[in-house]
Amino acid sequence: MPTYDTMPLLDLGLENPFKSIISAKPYYFTEYGSAYLGEALDIMSEIPDSTLNLIVTSPPYALVFKKEYGNVDAQDYVKWFMGFAQEFHRVLKDDGSLVINIGGSWNKGVPTRSTYHFELIIELAKVFHLAQEFYWYNPAKLPSPAEWVTVRRIRVKDSVELVLWFSKSPYPKADNRSVLQPYSKDMQRIIEKGYVAKKRPSGHNITSKFRRDNNGAIPPNVLQVGNTDSSSPYLKKCKECGMKPHPARFPKDLPQFFVDFLTEPGDIVMDPFCGSNVTGFVAENSKRKWIAIDTVEEYLMGSEFRFPRVYK
Repeated sequence: MPTYDTMPLLDLGLENPFKSIISAKPYYFTEYGSAYLGEALDIMSEIPDSTLNLIVTSPPYALVFKKEYGNVDAQDYVKWFMGFAQEFHRVLKDDGSLVINIGGSWNKGVPTRSTYHFELIIELAKVFHLAQEFYWYNPAKLPSPAEWVTVRRIRVKDSVELVLWFSKSPYPKADNRSVLQPYSKDMQRIIEKGYVAKKRPSGHNITSKFRRDNNGAIPPNVLQVGNTDSSSPYLKKCKECGMKPHPARFPKDLPQFFVDFLTEPGDIVMDPFCGSNVTGFVAENSKRKWIAIDTVEEYLMGSEFRFPRVYK
Protein backbone atom coordinates (compact mmCIF):
# COMPACT_ATOMS: atom_id res chain seq x y z
CA MET A 1 0.00 0.00 0.00
CA PRO A 2 1.11 3.63 -0.37
CA THR A 3 2.97 5.16 2.56
CA TYR A 4 0.81 7.47 4.65
CA ASP A 5 2.37 9.92 7.07
CA THR A 6 1.06 9.69 10.60
CA MET A 7 2.79 12.88 11.76
CA PRO A 8 0.71 16.09 11.85
CA LEU A 9 0.82 17.57 8.35
CA LEU A 10 1.68 21.01 9.69
CA ASP A 11 4.82 19.52 11.30
CA LEU A 12 5.75 18.16 7.88
CA GLY A 13 5.27 21.57 6.30
CA LEU A 14 2.75 20.05 3.89
CA GLU A 15 -0.88 20.73 3.21
CA ASN A 16 -3.32 20.27 0.35
CA PRO A 17 -1.85 22.46 -2.44
CA PHE A 18 -5.33 23.62 -3.47
CA LYS A 19 -6.86 24.14 -0.04
CA SER A 20 -7.21 27.87 -0.66
CA ILE A 21 -9.30 27.52 -3.84
CA ILE A 22 -11.18 24.21 -3.58
CA SER A 23 -13.27 23.62 -0.47
CA ALA A 24 -13.94 19.96 -1.31
CA LYS A 25 -11.78 17.59 0.69
CA PRO A 26 -9.26 15.79 -1.53
CA TYR A 27 -9.29 12.00 -1.65
CA TYR A 28 -5.53 12.31 -1.20
CA PHE A 29 -2.82 14.81 -1.92
CA THR A 30 0.92 14.88 -2.53
CA GLU A 31 3.62 17.51 -2.54
CA TYR A 32 2.40 18.99 -5.83
CA GLY A 33 -1.19 17.90 -6.35
CA SER A 34 -4.59 16.81 -5.11
CA ALA A 35 -6.96 14.07 -6.27
CA TYR A 36 -10.72 14.51 -5.82
CA LEU A 37 -13.54 11.98 -5.81
CA GLY A 38 -16.60 13.52 -7.42
CA GLU A 39 -18.11 15.04 -10.54
CA ALA A 40 -15.68 17.13 -12.55
CA LEU A 41 -18.14 19.98 -13.05
CA ASP A 42 -18.75 20.21 -9.29
CA ILE A 43 -15.06 20.36 -8.44
CA MET A 44 -14.24 22.75 -11.29
CA SER A 45 -17.02 25.12 -10.24
CA GLU A 46 -14.84 26.11 -7.27
CA ILE A 47 -11.76 26.87 -9.33
CA PRO A 48 -11.39 30.61 -10.02
CA ASP A 49 -11.35 31.95 -13.57
CA SER A 50 -8.05 31.78 -15.48
CA THR A 51 -6.27 29.49 -13.01
CA LEU A 52 -5.01 26.48 -14.98
CA ASN A 53 -2.21 26.30 -17.52
CA LEU A 54 -3.13 22.97 -19.05
CA ILE A 55 -5.97 20.47 -19.09
CA VAL A 56 -4.83 17.12 -20.50
CA THR A 57 -7.18 14.17 -20.41
CA SER A 58 -8.38 10.99 -22.04
CA PRO A 59 -12.15 11.01 -21.47
CA PRO A 60 -14.28 7.89 -21.95
CA TYR A 61 -14.60 7.11 -25.65
CA ALA A 62 -17.92 6.72 -27.48
CA LEU A 63 -17.54 2.96 -27.97
CA VAL A 64 -20.18 0.55 -29.23
CA PHE A 65 -19.68 -1.82 -26.32
CA LYS A 66 -20.11 -0.41 -22.83
CA LYS A 67 -17.06 -0.33 -20.57
CA GLU A 68 -17.07 -0.65 -16.81
CA TYR A 69 -15.67 2.88 -16.38
CA GLY A 70 -18.69 4.31 -18.24
CA ASN A 71 -18.91 5.70 -21.73
CA VAL A 72 -21.48 7.73 -23.62
CA ASP A 73 -23.15 6.65 -26.86
CA ALA A 74 -21.72 8.28 -29.99
CA GLN A 75 -24.98 10.09 -30.81
CA ASP A 76 -24.94 11.73 -27.36
CA TYR A 77 -21.21 12.22 -27.00
CA VAL A 78 -20.77 15.70 -28.44
CA LYS A 79 -23.57 17.15 -26.32
CA TRP A 80 -22.19 15.39 -23.23
CA PHE A 81 -18.64 16.65 -23.73
CA MET A 82 -19.65 20.19 -24.65
CA GLY A 83 -21.20 20.38 -21.19
CA PHE A 84 -17.61 20.57 -19.93
CA ALA A 85 -16.18 22.81 -22.66
CA GLN A 86 -17.32 26.16 -21.32
CA GLU A 87 -16.03 25.31 -17.85
CA PHE A 88 -12.68 24.21 -19.29
CA HIS A 89 -12.50 27.54 -21.12
CA ARG A 90 -13.31 29.48 -17.95
CA VAL A 91 -10.68 27.90 -15.69
CA LEU A 92 -7.84 28.05 -18.24
CA LYS A 93 -5.48 31.00 -18.35
CA ASP A 94 -5.53 33.11 -21.51
CA ASP A 95 -2.43 31.29 -22.80
CA GLY A 96 -3.61 27.90 -21.51
CA SER A 97 -4.32 24.74 -23.50
CA LEU A 98 -6.77 21.84 -23.60
CA VAL A 99 -5.41 18.49 -24.84
CA ILE A 100 -7.81 15.60 -25.44
CA ASN A 101 -6.95 12.04 -26.40
CA ILE A 102 -10.04 10.62 -28.10
CA GLY A 103 -10.40 7.36 -29.98
CA GLY A 104 -12.66 6.67 -32.93
CA SER A 105 -15.68 4.39 -32.93
CA TRP A 106 -17.39 1.97 -35.30
CA ASN A 107 -21.08 2.07 -36.13
CA LYS A 108 -22.86 -0.85 -34.53
CA GLY A 109 -23.33 -3.86 -36.78
CA VAL A 110 -21.63 -2.45 -39.88
CA PRO A 111 -18.00 -1.91 -40.96
CA THR A 112 -18.26 1.88 -41.08
CA ARG A 113 -16.88 4.55 -38.81
CA SER A 114 -18.69 7.00 -36.59
CA THR A 115 -17.94 10.66 -37.21
CA TYR A 116 -18.55 11.70 -33.60
CA HIS A 117 -14.95 12.77 -32.91
CA PHE A 118 -14.91 14.97 -36.04
CA GLU A 119 -18.20 16.52 -34.97
CA LEU A 120 -16.65 17.18 -31.56
CA ILE A 121 -13.72 19.00 -33.17
CA ILE A 122 -16.09 21.32 -35.02
CA GLU A 123 -18.07 22.13 -31.86
CA LEU A 124 -14.98 22.64 -29.69
CA ALA A 125 -13.52 24.95 -32.35
CA LYS A 126 -16.47 27.27 -31.71
CA VAL A 127 -15.24 27.71 -28.12
CA PHE A 128 -11.47 27.23 -28.49
CA HIS A 129 -8.85 27.66 -31.17
CA LEU A 130 -7.72 24.41 -32.79
CA ALA A 131 -3.96 24.77 -32.29
CA GLN A 132 -2.94 21.45 -33.84
CA GLU A 133 -4.07 17.88 -34.21
CA PHE A 134 -1.76 15.06 -33.17
CA TYR A 135 -1.95 11.35 -33.93
CA TRP A 136 -1.00 8.77 -31.36
CA TYR A 137 0.41 5.74 -33.16
CA ASN A 138 0.31 2.65 -30.96
CA PRO A 139 2.10 -0.18 -32.81
CA ALA A 140 1.01 -2.70 -30.17
CA LYS A 141 -2.71 -2.03 -30.56
CA LEU A 142 -4.80 -5.17 -31.09
CA PRO A 143 -6.91 -5.61 -34.26
CA SER A 144 -10.44 -4.41 -33.58
CA PRO A 145 -13.31 -4.82 -34.23
CA ALA A 146 -12.49 -8.48 -34.72
CA GLU A 147 -15.49 -9.19 -36.99
CA TRP A 148 -14.29 -6.80 -39.68
CA VAL A 149 -10.52 -7.15 -39.21
CA THR A 150 -9.70 -10.75 -38.28
CA VAL A 151 -12.86 -12.67 -39.27
CA ARG A 152 -14.21 -11.13 -42.48
CA ARG A 153 -10.92 -9.32 -43.17
CA ILE A 154 -12.47 -6.33 -44.91
CA ARG A 155 -10.79 -3.67 -42.77
CA VAL A 156 -7.26 -3.18 -41.43
CA LYS A 157 -6.58 -2.64 -37.76
CA ASP A 158 -6.80 0.79 -36.14
CA SER A 159 -3.42 1.86 -34.77
CA VAL A 160 -3.92 5.62 -34.54
CA GLU A 161 -5.93 7.78 -32.16
CA LEU A 162 -6.51 11.52 -32.26
CA VAL A 163 -4.92 13.82 -29.71
CA LEU A 164 -6.43 17.28 -30.12
CA TRP A 165 -4.67 20.40 -28.93
CA PHE A 166 -7.00 23.35 -28.39
CA SER A 167 -6.00 26.72 -26.99
CA LYS A 168 -7.85 29.60 -25.38
CA SER A 169 -6.02 32.16 -27.55
CA PRO A 170 -4.34 31.92 -30.98
CA TYR A 171 -0.94 32.17 -29.25
CA PRO A 172 -0.85 29.72 -26.32
CA LYS A 173 2.13 29.07 -24.10
CA ALA A 174 4.25 26.48 -25.93
CA ASP A 175 7.91 25.76 -26.63
CA ASN A 176 8.91 22.93 -28.95
CA ARG A 177 12.50 23.21 -27.72
CA SER A 178 11.25 21.40 -24.62
CA VAL A 179 10.35 18.30 -26.64
CA LEU A 180 13.22 18.02 -29.11
CA GLN A 181 14.09 14.53 -30.27
CA PRO A 182 17.49 13.01 -31.09
CA TYR A 183 18.65 13.67 -34.62
CA SER A 184 18.45 10.86 -37.14
CA LYS A 185 21.71 9.36 -38.39
CA ASP A 186 21.27 11.18 -41.70
CA MET A 187 20.84 14.52 -39.95
CA GLN A 188 23.86 13.88 -37.75
CA ARG A 189 25.88 13.22 -40.89
CA ILE A 190 24.66 16.49 -42.47
CA ILE A 191 25.60 18.45 -39.35
CA GLU A 192 29.06 16.89 -39.30
CA LYS A 193 29.88 17.01 -43.01
CA GLY A 194 27.88 20.00 -44.16
CA TYR A 195 25.02 20.60 -46.57
CA VAL A 196 25.02 22.22 -50.01
CA ALA A 197 22.42 24.97 -50.02
CA LYS A 198 19.91 24.47 -52.81
CA LYS A 199 16.28 24.69 -53.80
CA ARG A 200 14.30 21.48 -53.54
CA PRO A 201 11.88 20.31 -56.28
CA SER A 202 9.06 21.30 -53.90
CA GLY A 203 10.22 24.90 -54.13
CA HIS A 204 11.59 25.07 -50.58
CA ASN A 205 14.86 26.96 -50.43
CA ILE A 206 17.18 25.05 -48.07
CA THR A 207 19.99 27.32 -46.91
CA SER A 208 23.26 26.52 -45.16
CA LYS A 209 21.49 27.08 -41.83
CA PHE A 210 19.97 23.64 -42.34
CA ARG A 211 23.15 22.08 -40.92
CA ARG A 212 22.96 24.07 -37.68
CA ASP A 213 22.95 21.92 -34.54
CA ASN A 214 19.87 22.94 -32.55
CA ASN A 215 20.35 20.23 -29.92
CA GLY A 216 17.69 18.03 -31.43
CA ALA A 217 15.01 17.67 -34.06
CA ILE A 218 11.56 19.25 -33.88
CA PRO A 219 9.14 16.36 -33.35
CA PRO A 220 6.33 15.59 -35.77
CA ASN A 221 2.66 15.56 -34.82
CA VAL A 222 2.66 11.75 -34.96
CA LEU A 223 3.59 10.40 -31.54
CA GLN A 224 4.67 6.77 -31.52
CA VAL A 225 4.01 5.47 -28.03
CA GLY A 226 3.38 1.87 -27.09
CA ASN A 227 0.87 1.05 -24.36
CA THR A 228 2.49 -2.02 -22.85
CA ASP A 229 3.07 -1.29 -19.17
CA SER A 230 2.39 -4.84 -17.99
CA SER A 231 5.28 -4.66 -15.53
CA SER A 232 4.73 -1.15 -14.14
CA PRO A 233 4.89 -0.58 -10.36
CA TYR A 234 1.24 0.52 -10.47
CA LEU A 235 0.09 -2.83 -11.88
CA LYS A 236 2.33 -4.80 -9.57
CA LYS A 237 0.98 -3.06 -6.49
CA CYS A 238 -2.62 -3.44 -7.66
CA LYS A 239 -2.00 -7.16 -8.01
CA GLU A 240 -0.34 -7.42 -4.60
CA CYS A 241 -3.33 -5.74 -2.94
CA GLY A 242 -5.98 -7.62 -4.93
CA MET A 243 -7.22 -4.45 -6.63
CA LYS A 244 -8.38 -4.32 -10.23
CA PRO A 245 -6.37 -1.76 -12.22
CA HIS A 246 -8.06 0.78 -14.44
CA PRO A 247 -8.86 -1.01 -17.73
CA ALA A 248 -8.08 1.91 -20.08
CA ARG A 249 -4.88 3.62 -18.98
CA PHE A 250 -3.03 5.82 -21.41
CA PRO A 251 0.80 5.60 -21.43
CA LYS A 252 2.68 8.19 -19.39
CA ASP A 253 4.73 9.32 -22.40
CA LEU A 254 1.58 10.80 -23.95
CA PRO A 255 0.73 13.36 -21.23
CA GLN A 256 4.46 13.79 -20.59
CA PHE A 257 4.93 15.20 -24.09
CA PHE A 258 2.26 17.87 -23.61
CA VAL A 259 3.25 18.70 -20.03
CA ASP A 260 6.80 19.34 -21.27
CA PHE A 261 5.63 21.15 -24.42
CA LEU A 262 2.95 23.40 -22.96
CA THR A 263 3.95 24.08 -19.34
CA GLU A 264 6.92 24.82 -17.12
CA PRO A 265 7.68 23.92 -13.48
CA GLY A 266 5.17 25.47 -11.09
CA ASP A 267 2.34 25.57 -13.64
CA ILE A 268 -1.00 23.87 -12.89
CA VAL A 269 -2.20 20.83 -14.84
CA MET A 270 -5.64 19.22 -14.50
CA ASP A 271 -7.16 15.92 -15.61
CA PRO A 272 -10.95 15.93 -15.08
CA PHE A 273 -11.30 12.23 -16.04
CA CYS A 274 -8.13 11.02 -14.37
CA GLY A 275 -8.81 7.27 -13.95
CA SER A 276 -5.56 5.87 -12.52
CA ASN A 277 -4.08 9.40 -12.53
CA VAL A 278 -1.29 9.01 -15.06
CA THR A 279 -1.44 12.77 -15.67
CA GLY A 280 -0.95 13.57 -11.98
CA PHE A 281 1.96 11.15 -11.80
CA VAL A 282 3.66 12.82 -14.78
CA ALA A 283 2.99 16.30 -13.41
CA GLU A 284 4.35 15.37 -9.97
CA ASN A 285 7.59 14.05 -11.45
CA SER A 286 7.87 17.19 -13.60
CA LYS A 287 7.33 19.54 -10.64
CA ARG A 288 4.01 20.83 -11.96
CA LYS A 289 1.06 21.33 -9.65
CA TRP A 290 -1.87 19.09 -10.53
CA ILE A 291 -5.58 18.49 -9.95
CA ALA A 292 -7.07 15.08 -10.70
CA ILE A 293 -10.79 14.23 -10.62
CA ASP A 294 -12.69 10.98 -11.04
CA THR A 295 -16.08 9.59 -10.05
CA VAL A 296 -14.91 6.04 -9.28
CA GLU A 297 -13.36 5.58 -5.85
CA GLU A 298 -11.67 2.30 -6.76
CA TYR A 299 -9.70 4.01 -9.50
CA LEU A 300 -8.52 6.81 -7.21
CA MET A 301 -7.63 4.29 -4.52
CA GLY A 302 -5.46 2.38 -6.96
CA SER A 303 -3.94 5.59 -8.34
CA GLU A 304 -2.30 6.17 -4.95
CA PHE A 305 0.15 3.41 -5.87
CA ARG A 306 1.73 5.73 -8.43
CA PHE A 307 3.16 7.96 -5.70
CA PRO A 308 5.79 7.11 -3.06
CA ARG A 309 3.94 9.14 -0.41
CA VAL A 310 0.35 10.33 -0.26
CA TYR A 311 -1.42 12.28 2.44
CA LYS A 312 -4.99 11.98 3.62
